[in-house]
Amino acid sequence: MRPKVNFQSGETAQPMRERQRAEIARNLLTQRGFLSIADLMAATGASAASARRDAGRLAEAGLAERVHGGLQAIQGAFAPTQPPRARDSRSFDNSLAVNLAAKCAIAERAVALCEEGDVIIINGGTTTYQMSEYLRRTRLKILTNSYPLAYFLIHETENRVALPGGEVYRDQKLIVAPFDDDAIQHYAARWMFMSAISIGPHGIIEGDPLIARAEAKLLRRADRLVVLADSSKFQVQGSLVVCPLTRVHTLITDSGAPEQGLQMLKDAGVETLVVEPERAPA
Repeated sequence: MRPKVNFQSGETAQPMRERQRAEIARNLLTQRGFLSIADLMAATGASAASARRDAGRLAEAGLAERVHGGLQAIQGAFAPTQPPRARDSRSFDNSLAVNLAAKCAIAERAVALCEEGDVIIINGGTTTYQMSEYLRRTRLKILTNSYPLAYFLIHETENRVALPGGEVYRDQKLIVAPFDDDAIQHYAARWMFMSAISIGPHGIIEGDPLIARAEAKLLRRADRLVVLADSSKFQVQGSLVVCPLTRVHTLITDSGAPEQGLQMLKDAGVETLVVEPERAPA
């Protein structure tokens, strides 16, 4: 497999390891029941030959059977273990429609910050997921740990997409990588876009230690952090500070944000962009 190149520095990075590719393939197969060779290549960055070998190993292990174009999961092959769930964190599906108009307006403004060819990171979340529609017209290099966002970008846009290795959190629709030596260490992004449980004087707050650690790892690969937070996020929840406000370059919120919250950001030197959500017709 041809080695990948760091998009900004030009340095050669090591190819994704076989173990990491296998983990991604198993997670995707568990979620979908069917996994095409093309999807496996897109998710892991592997060549067609490597993806076919990975598919063959899953078939040999009795986890799937080879069918035209990919793999079909064998019923009962995957143990019915309790899927991992993040603590103190509302599920992705339950949060998706909450403050939707504000999230869409915030997401549109976030995408407007990007320039053609940018390398960016998008952390999983329901607000960052709304960036998907506005990324239809872009050609960026995107690393994301949100598998619904990755799936959309792969099938509906011309952006280049990469996923970290890790375990799938079904409720939050995240791929969380607990390893320090995974593929993301070779990325150098201009922007990282992140949502959060809440925003407070101490910084960007999360509720689950593993998710907070994964966000902190991604943050180390980006020059500038953009936080997408609708006005409800200024009510402090959670207990884990991912980063202080001084690490935030820009925060985008809606016109319902409380005055004291906006003043807090100003005092911390955070550039704040306030958008007006579109009102639904009567």
